[in-house]
Formats: sequence, structure tokens, C-alpha cells
Amino acid sequence: MSYLAGNYNRKKISFKKGSGSYLYTVNGTKYLDMVSGIAVNSLGHANPKLLEALIKQAKKVWHVSNSFLIPEGEELAKKLVKKTFAKHVIFQSSGTEATEAAIKAARRYFYSIGKPQKNRILCIKNSFHGRTIAAIFASGSKKMTEGFGPKVGGFDHFNFGDHKGLKKAITNKTAAIMVETIMGEGGIKVIPDWCLRELRKICNKKKILLILDEVQCGIGRTGEFFAFDKSKVKPDIVPIAKGIGGGFPLGAVLMTKKVAKAMTPGSHGSTFGGNPLAMKVGSAVMDIISKKSFLNNVKKNSKYFHNQLNKLREKYPKIIKEVRGRGFLIGLQLYKDQTDFIKKLMDNKLLTIRAAENVIRVLPPLNIKKKEIDHALKIFHKVCSSYKK
Repeated sequence: MSYLAGNYNRKKISFKKGSGSYLYTVNGTKYLDMVSGIAVNSLGHANPKLLEALIKQAKKVWHVSNSFLIPEGEELAKKLVKKTFAKHVIFQSSGTEATEAAIKAARRYFYSIGKPQKNRILCIKNSFHGRTIAAIFASGSKKMTEGFGPKVGGFDHFNFGDHKGLKKAITNKTAAIMVETIMGEGGIKVIPDWCLRELRKICNKKKILLILDEVQCGIGRTGEFFAFDKSKVKPDIVPIAKGIGGGFPLGAVLMTKKVAKAMTPGSHGSTFGGNPLAMKVGSAVMDIISKKSFLNNVKKNSKYFHNQLNKLREKYPKIIKEVRGRGFLIGLQLYKDQTDFIKKLMDNKLLTIRAAENVIRVLPPLNIKKKEIDHALKIFHKVCSSYKK
């Protein structure tokens, strides 16, 4: 029996080591990993640069309270600010903490300017912003909130793509609009650039804040540092996590100067947020992923992957309905049952993960090699052909 609680439906497989894009089970079986810890292992497994940063820092100091200056945190914050729209950063330990802090920052901003009644956050129905009590009610998902009442107030919702519904849902109590630039759990649905620009215009007109949740789609996954970079939009608040730590627990909230001014001493805290180990690993990730040459390579290889997957869709139009996403945040919407398809992929030593709307998420490391993409494509072809009879 397992002494772990049953809140995960775990596959009967475990791994003893990883290297690059591959994982190895306890009995030595090799799998091509296109889950990447759900878009976490952005530079693959056992990346030598990240190992070097972690080991070097581990010999110095692991953890100190945020009651003291943490130079490693200042270093990473500076790198993030220089690369992005942000002027200030608050470090956290996870994505759900980062979105919670984003919600708090938005509400605290209006409180600080004498408008405490502006405290409601407008989100897309059936989105995903984390697993805390507030985050599940922000997501507006009946499945996620079932059994966790009473309802946490302060959140309103509109349907994906319903622009009239969005505008109608804004009231004089709305503090911010919070959306995932690309919905992950919700089915790899991309908010078009023109929609992001329209959201920015609406927020400007209504004098409310724009929060773009880039926990899953940010940090190079689309071939841009942020998924919204292509739209030229500047948000007010952006929660990040997953890829920024390359596998080490790390989250952050990036914010403009006016929002950050409201986060005065005592307004927010995190025991492990900003610890020296995480900061050094995050700095090593930034040094690699923020390079233009690295991001261009993500664009090139992911474009190839998308093109080949679309050819596969054309060859098997009764199996693959749509290829979704951008960069290496890829979704295959199927006509066939996703659970069976994922199992067949795993039987052929390829790891993927599900999303809503019968979508399979394909999330390779950002530094995956072309020959590894070709290996994955052969497996996809083999599984698709198994349904042809």
C-alpha cells in the first residue's frame, strides 16, 4: 500500500534518473519525455549548467529569511526586470503562490489609492490559475471547486472568446482582468495577439489592471520570452513559475512600479520564496533562455514540429482534429479517446499529458534536438496508424 494520499491518479511507472530529453525507469527503460514535469524542466533533465549553479550555491547557504538581504535574489530580479516590462519582482515557491500574490497585488493597489471597493478579478471560465482555495474559484471550474465550499468571492467570469460577455462583466468593482495568455489545462487555447491588444485597451479605458498568467506558457516556451511579447502588449502584473526554475521550485510575480508601490512591508510574504538555491538556479536558467539565439532555435524547431504534426493531421483526419498552441506548448485535439491515445504513446516510450477538450499536451524541453522531435513524430505516426483498421 501507499502512504501517500490518493489525490493523484499516478501511472504505475517511476523514474530513477533523467538526461536531456529522456527519463529512465527504475528498471532502465528509456522514455522520451514530452511532459517535462508539465512545462517545468525547460532545459531538460540533469542540465549541467543548472547542476553547476545548484551545487556551487549548496556549498554556501541554502536558506535565510527574507528579513535579510538576499544578494542572489537581487541578481535574478535585476535580470528579469532588464528583460521584461516589469520594474519590481516578488519571488515565490510555485505558480499557484505567484497567482495568489498577483491577485493580492491587484487588490492592494486599489486599496492603496483609496478605492478598496475595486476588488473583483475577472477571469475566463474554466481557466486554470492554481490549486489554492482562491485560485480554484478564480478558475471558475465546477470540477475544481466541487467539495471545497463555501465559495470564495471576488471573482467574475466570461467565456473564452466572448468579447461582449467580457465587456458586460466589467463593473465599478472590477480591479483587474486575469487571463492565461495561452490556456494550458483548459485545452491549449491561444488568446490571439489582437485580443490581447484589445484587453489592454479595455483595461486602460476602464482604469483597471491587466494580469497575464504566464506560469505555463512563459519563459521561452513559445519562442518569445513571454507568450504576450509578440503582441507588444505591456501588462501590469505577470505571475511566472515552472520553466524559470528549470525543475527547481521557483515562482515570481512581476509588476509595474505603480503596482509594486502598494506592496509595502508586511503586505505579503513567503517563507521559501527567494531562497538562495532557487535564485541561483533561476539565474542560470535566465542566462540560457533569455539569449536571442536560444529563443530563435525554439522558434525554428517548434515550427518544424508544428508543421510535421499538421501533416500527420492531414494524413489521419479521423484521429487528429486540430493541432493547437505555439512554440513548444503544443496541443493535439483528438477524435479518439485521449486516455487510450496517451497510453499507446507511453507503450511506445513517449510521455505526454492530457488537457481539457480531449487534448493531448506535448511539452518537450526547450532545448530538445531535432532528431528527438523526429523520434517523437515516428511514435505519433505509429500510434495513429494503429487506429486505421
